Amino acid sequence: MPAHKRSSWRRIVLALVIAVLIVLLLPYAIAPLYRFGQPVSTPMLWRWATGGRVERIFVPLGRIAPVLPLTVILAEDGGFCRNRGVDLGAMRDAMLEADDDIEEARGGSTITQQTVKNLFLWPGRSVVRKALEFPLALWLNLVLPKRRIMEIYLNIAEWGPSGQFGAEAGARFAFGKSAHDLDPAEAAELAAILPNPVRRSARTPSMMVRRLAGLYERRAASYPGHAACLHGPAH
Repeated sequence: MPAHKRSSWRRIVLALVIAVLIVLLLPYAIAPLYRFGQPVSTPMLWRWATGGRVERIFVPLGRIAPVLPLTVILAEDGGFCRNRGVDLGAMRDAMLEADDDIEEARGGSTITQQTVKNLFLWPGRSVVRKALEFPLALWLNLVLPKRRIMEIYLNIAEWGPSGQFGAEAGARFAFGKSAHDLDPAEAAELAAILPNPVRRSARTPSMMVRRLAGLYERRAASYPGHAACLHGPAH
């Protein structure tokens, strides 16, 4: 191959490598900026881009009934206030539970990992996504307070079958009320549908949703201290 063609190929490869590095590193640069503002998720952006409906009203954590974040912690990530964004023990336990009851076993992802996935990555299961998610969760936990991570998560999580994102839209769709006014039973039903708000419903809950909600409601009543880290500053 002539020297000038080899040089052109090297420039193309170098440009591609630089582009990939920028894409990979951009979330790390953006994450500290999420101390402020009203972040949107990649599923929300996808629905906007494809003409889908998006209903989301961002509300500060202080305007959400405290029982909702507590119940979500106990349903999704009991070690949220203690872990550093990832929980290797929970991931191992989830793998062991996967063969027992796939409908009810929670995943091994922490709330921080789920927040990272929703903010920067894509849904579904893949080794590549997990490899990207893991260090990003550690970074997000480092640059944002726990209270802010929870505030973002509750405002970007999908909570309905037709574009309801965030606790406010989810509460209005399911119960016709604001997230500020949720009672423990309603908060537990919302927590119970988080793994799959398309197949599960808090508006017309199945027996499984009711059973899980009852479990989560009892946990929230028994372990109020699991949300202690949310009492600090959001920024």
